[in-house]
Amino acid sequence: MTTGPVPRPRPGEVLVRVRAVSVNGGELAMRTGRLRPFSGRRFPKRVGIDLVGEVVVGTGRFAAGELVWGGTGRRMGSAAEYVAVRAEHLDHVPAGLDPVRAAALPAGTTAITALRDKATLAPGERLLVRGATGGVGYVAVQLGKAMGAHVTGLASAANLDLVTELGADEAIDYRAPGDLGRFDVILDTVGTDLPAFRRLLAPRGRMVAIAFDLERPVRSLGYLAAHAMHRTRWIRFFSGNPTAPLFAELGRWVAAGVIRPQVDRVFPLADIAAAHRALEQGGVRGKIVVELP
Repeated sequence: MTTGPVPRPRPGEVLVRVRAVSVNGGELAMRTGRLRPFSGRRFPKRVGIDLVGEVVVGTGRFAAGELVWGGTGRRMGSAAEYVAVRAEHLDHVPAGLDPVRAAALPAGTTAITALRDKATLAPGERLLVRGATGGVGYVAVQLGKAMGAHVTGLASAANLDLVTELGADEAIDYRAPGDLGRFDVILDTVGTDLPAFRRLLAPRGRMVAIAFDLERPVRSLGYLAAHAMHRTRWIRFFSGNPTAPLFAELGRWVAAGVIRPQVDRVFPLADIAAAHRALEQGGVRGKIVVELP
């Protein structure tokens, strides 16, 4: 860990004293150099994509002392005591949520974008969520049910109980899935074996991927691009960059009791390396959160 001065917010930025952040798969790949074509070759990298904290210096609708959540946009670095964040990437935390539980939820904006905006999931459709107990997947299971879908969640055998608790109609061990049938929408948070899962799509099915195969990045991204323009059984890949309206929508789902936070483990900032190792080991039940004093 390194130290430095408290950042000075620029016009349009809010200075936030960070209380908690989550650990995300994308920052693991970035930190370990597996995304050099996108990240550049200068290391070490700062980590942290999302945050929950108290406003120190506000602007516009944000006043000092308020609890906010949000993200750092297309850059990393939220795992710090103080962060200056563009106001358009922040919103107020719903009442009743403490910082640790709130930090388990910002990745849910990706689930909203995937199911509502990209796949246009409709009531009665069949939804398959790969990685159903991961940071995006556990929210997608809850959201899919709220949107009226029949939800199947793939997860490790040890986590199938959580998939059921989240409301899935079916909880299936990804190592022994058997005949899964056909799905109208597939949300892929894993990135591997995309052709096999595309074959599970119904004739008008849609797959939304938020990950690609890091062992075969060129082939994986090429496959995604080749099938993005299909009129049927298509695949869309995206990387989230949520702004205030999306965080506000997430807050409404949470306030309504539709989406609840799921915290796997909590680490202090001094042990953030251990938090990263815990996510790398897999089998996570929700979100791994790093708490700051």
